Amino acid sequence: MPSSCLREQKRSAKWGLVLSSVESFIQNPSSALDAQENRHSLHIADWVSGSCNGLVCVAHSPYHPNNDICDIWLRLWNPLIGFISENSPCLRVNLPIAFGFGYDESSDSYKVVTVIRDSSGTVTAQVYSFGGSSWKTINSFPAFPFSVENNGHFIGGTLNWLGLRNPHRDDYDWATVTLDMLMIVSFDLKSDTHKQILLPKGIHEIPREEPILGVWGNSLYLLHDYKNTHLIAWQMKEFGDENSWTQFLKISFQHLGVERLLSVFIFENGNIFMLRGRHHFEEVFYDRRDNSVKRINILANNSYLDALEYVESLVQPR
Repeated sequence: MPSSCLREQKRSAKWGLVLSSVESFIQNPSSALDAQENRHSLHIADWVSGSCNGLVCVAHSPYHPNNDICDIWLRLWNPLIGFISENSPCLRVNLPIAFGFGYDESSDSYKVVTVIRDSSGTVTAQVYSFGGSSWKTINSFPAFPFSVENNGHFIGGTLNWLGLRNPHRDDYDWATVTLDMLMIVSFDLKSDTHKQILLPKGIHEIPREEPILGVWGNSLYLLHDYKNTHLIAWQMKEFGDENSWTQFLKISFQHLGVERLLSVFIFENGNIFMLRGRHHFEEVFYDRRDNSVKRINILANNSYLDALEYVESLVQPR
């Protein structure tokens, strides 16, 4: 089935999912957001922690009186056929946390990985295979992702995050970060082990904003600002081969109509980029095939938009 863009929308303190192709949204954003046949409601305490093979991994975390503690349940959802799995066992964790969701072909199982950093700066991970009865602890994890809003990126049977080597504090100052502190952690869902992926050799200085990792199809992408004037994009053409990093885009913020690198989502095999505009309620779409830029003001929809790759399927796990 065709590849789609899964869009997450917040309206009047309510979350919803909107399934729309990138092209449909760019051509008519209001219609794409308001089409009832494409909308799926979520509870206010739910959030999407990943998508894989037509399944959406939804985390549920009700209010806890201790703001530093979070009780989490996760479930799988196939919006196309309406399938919803049983909840995972409850996981009680200290905040902050980050998620990743993917498929382990060797065991025909879907797994979610929760990366946790405690108050001392120690980072661990918890792994759950849907259908199982317990979480597995990974006692040593080498880095914590920059932003807990950015889920781990699934590619080639692995989940990948961009972060800082341990240990570091929540209130670290980006101005003090050095290039050797940055790392990409790749977690193998078959062996439940992790390794480091080196950054592109062409990055010689620390970007002024936190870089962004992304995946589309079979490629890993790394995006960063250059002297707060340009967006640079790298593609790892052969996943796992650090020598295959290739710079394929350098474009000015002035042309894009953005002031800084806040967030970037990648579509259509690295041809379309969605960026946050100068204003919070503005999305900027850049198509590198014709160097065109389209700005979409979503203020009228009172929405906050997020995006990730979604491909419809009839998958219903055991």
